[in-house]
Amino acid sequence: MNSLLIENLSKHYGTALGVERVDLRVDEGELIALLGPSGCGKTTTLRMIAGFIPPSSGRILIGDQDVTDLPPQARDTAMVFQSYALFPHMTVAQNVAFGLEMRNVARAEIAQRVARALDMVQMTRFAERLSPQLSGGQQQRVALARALVVNPAVLLLDEPLSNLDARLRAEVREEIRELQQRLGLTTIMVTHDQEEALAMADRLVVMDTGRVRQVGTAQAVYETPADLFVADFVGRCNILRGTADASGFHAGVGLPALPCQNPQALSGPAALVLRPEKITLSDSGAGLAVRLRKVTYLGSVLECHLSAGEQPLLVTRPNDRDAEFLRQAAPGQIFQASWAPKDAQVLPEQSAGR
Repeated sequence: MNSLLIENLSKHYGTALGVERVDLRVDEGELIALLGPSGCGKTTTLRMIAGFIPPSSGRILIGDQDVTDLPPQARDTAMVFQSYALFPHMTVAQNVAFGLEMRNVARAEIAQRVARALDMVQMTRFAERLSPQLSGGQQQRVALARALVVNPAVLLLDEPLSNLDARLRAEVREEIRELQQRLGLTTIMVTHDQEEALAMADRLVVMDTGRVRQVGTAQAVYETPADLFVADFVGRCNILRGTADASGFHAGVGLPALPCQNPQALSGPAALVLRPEKITLSDSGAGLAVRLRKVTYLGSVLECHLSAGEQPLLVTRPNDRDAEFLRQAAPGQIFQASWAPKDAQVLPEQSAGR
């Protein structure tokens, strides 16, 4: 069974913290994304799984085997590196075959498996080219084929799309996800790109300063963040500072109690978390009075920058025929903002984390 279990995994560099007490189970065939800002510990965690960095404490199990102290070549893992790490003097086929040769696989079997791996990533016709003669997207496919050809129990992806342009990144991520699901590969991916993680992963592991902040599906992490760090890091978010009590959430002097779910669960300093697309703007009717600062045109979407009292508020909405009143709006104009209470979450202020 190709599951992965991480128990109480930590890495310290002297007195400096790299990773602290990470617990995670990855089921067979699941794709997990380690997501977080630079220096949060996600790459260190991936490299401990691969065996490139020894942990300070904790265990790593692949299936029923404890691999914590095994060298990388004995772990039944394969990694796709951010830089691709292809040998420039070797052809595509030779690059893909390299791992099999190191495992002393028979020559006839190597030829069959290389052909199959190149076919999976649609690179068969480039088999005899040198890697410097390939585009970035093609090099990424070769790096993926080199990992797949050894039939790993766990596939490790280290920022696999970061060197590709935006259009190619979307194309390749769909190819990787389709392959991963078709082959049933247990996969750990490191990324700092939220859109990439949301689009590809079965579950997200959001990390900060070496610790796991939240583990959950993309929908759970985006719509019900565990704390203000997660809310602020994953997607765009309005965070209104204020206080909460039994009567509701209060964002400042002169503002009414704002609609939200379960304000009575907290008492004292708090923050209201509200996604920009959950807010409706109108030029009449009831709601929170907000003042327009500017409207940014982004083609299919309008970004409306407003203020509620002293606090900024961002609203995004489709640029459709019903948005004409916003396209023609002038700075300083007053609108009414409204949202469903279930879409506004109140979190304790001390959970900000950065």
